[in-house]
Amino acid sequence: MKFRNGLDSLLRPQDSVLVLIDHQPYQLANLNSHDPQAVVNNTTALAKVAKVFGVPTILTSVVAARGGVIFPHVTEVFPDNEVIDRTFINTWEDPKVVDAVKATGRKQLIIAGLWTEICVAMPAIQAAGEGWDVTVITDASGGTSLEAHEVAIQRMLAAGINMMTWLSLASEWQRDWARAETATALNDALKYHIGGSAIAYLWEQQLLNTPVPSEAA
Repeated sequence: MKFRNGLDSLLRPQDSVLVLIDHQPYQLANLNSHDPQAVVNNTTALAKVAKVFGVPTILTSVVAARGGVIFPHVTEVFPDNEVIDRTFINTWEDPKVVDAVKATGRKQLIIAGLWTEICVAMPAIQAAGEGWDVTVITDASGGTSLEAHEVAIQRMLAAGINMMTWLSLASEWQRDWARAETATALNDALKYHIGGSAIAYLWEQQLLNTPVPSEAA
């Protein structure tokens, strides 16, 4: 297995494509590896960050007529994106999805979805075997149990797949706060999704914009 190391192994927005898989009500109803609200938050944040960096994002569901449509938190970030509805459990066996990914011309394939052990692991392992540089965003994914999620991660690691969380991905794409073209928009995306740090940032902005009382007052 080839190890990921060196600067070139880090993810770059201009080389990345994101696939969000099956963030649907049916899957969320049996999500037991994470707090479901946390996964909704993290997936929404991931979508917003991808939009900030102009990363092509493919949305796909499985049998939406039965399992429900993708959460509006995600689809509202990409109102013009077609949601590709599949019958294949393994997204990477659906030619329409694969063709959409290939059309971007990018090779750093980033995946998040529900459930980790099924709808994430299968396409990630297949795509990695076909030569794609695959990264799974673990906290925007989740399994039917903590064991299922963790065993799926171990299985994918053994297949040479990279694991990250959404905030580490956002930082890797930004890389340098001097990149002003994305820094402000990234902060705007982060401030609703990173808990205490976001509140501290908003407080800092409040203090910076609060006039200092004059001595006369």
